[in-house]
Amino acid sequence: MLSLDRLVLTDFRNYRRLVWHPEAPVAVLHGENGSGKTNLLEAVSLLVPGRGLRGAALSDLGRNGAAEWGVSLGVTGPYGATDIATGMTAAATTSSRQFRLDGLPLRSRERVGEHLACVWLTPQMERLFQDGASARRRFFDRLVLALEPHHARELAAYDRSLAQRNRLLAGSGGDGGWLDAVENSMARHAVALTAARRTLTTALNAHDGVGHGFPETTLSLLCPVSALMDTLPALAVEDRLRDDWGRSRHRDAARGGTAIGPHRADVVFSERLSGRPGALSSTGQQKAMLLGVIFAHAQVMGAVRGQMPVLLLDEPMVHLDEQRRMALMHAVAHAGGPVLLTGTDTQAFAGLRDRAAFHAVHEGAVVRS
Repeated sequence: MLSLDRLVLTDFRNYRRLVWHPEAPVAVLHGENGSGKTNLLEAVSLLVPGRGLRGAALSDLGRNGAAEWGVSLGVTGPYGATDIATGMTAAATTSSRQFRLDGLPLRSRERVGEHLACVWLTPQMERLFQDGASARRRFFDRLVLALEPHHARELAAYDRSLAQRNRLLAGSGGDGGWLDAVENSMARHAVALTAARRTLTTALNAHDGVGHGFPETTLSLLCPVSALMDTLPALAVEDRLRDDWGRSRHRDAARGGTAIGPHRADVVFSERLSGRPGALSSTGQQKAMLLGVIFAHAQVMGAVRGQMPVLLLDEPMVHLDEQRRMALMHAVAHAGGPVLLTGTDTQAFAGLRDRAAFHAVHEGAVVRS
């Protein structure tokens, strides 16, 4: 099992300097609103590629606007003890944050995925069922990324090519040769990233959910590229996309953007037994569905990669009835990997007293309680 040994924060959010040893695989972080509980989860989430669980701007992460800040996490896993760090320094030659592995700079952030993967659920994510498709794509792509670190490279490459095509079309219609090259790149990355989404969708839908106590959820990937891949081999799908984009250049130029592609995909959640869409379920049922997906994903990761991700659950008890709260505590106790949970009321987590370490968070300090 992966273990979290030591978290060190320097001028991060409301923490001037913190050295925290979680002490147990499951840690309950409790305290008043604004005490810094979510900041601890955010710090861990920033140690994997992406913008963390808040999606915050780098300028917002330093304490009191500090230009320099750092987060370091010592873990022990299949490769032994490893220290993963990220942050900003005044001497940095780029405006992006830096990553280090055992003190050495990383050229590729994907290497972090060999040692650490994180999946999180925050109160803001409960709006997924009402928000637009882009929010659901981001949620699902984070799950894919935890399982396949190279997914970030495919997403970034596709987005760059997509933006370049839109810029060319917005000009004088674009040079045909340049557009051919850009659309060729788009097609390759579109198929690769869609294949990764399809793989995880299939794995999650095959998961029976027995044991975690949450409603079994079916995920449907609504995507024109995925639909083509149902009947055509990958190379034929690339050819079809290039043809479609070539024929739609004038329409897309008039529209102001590319109409077809994986950037238009949506992920639909529905209850497996009843077939009822998640968007029509109650708030509590939606929260339970999301938790079920998170725990199913963790088990898929354990089966595929042999290592569970770190689960970061911010205020997970909100909107859950007593039955679902008991299911959550059972799932956490048997997660098989590190779990960090936050809440204002320790009584809500009483069922974890013999399984978890409880820590009080107050004014930049974390104390065992």
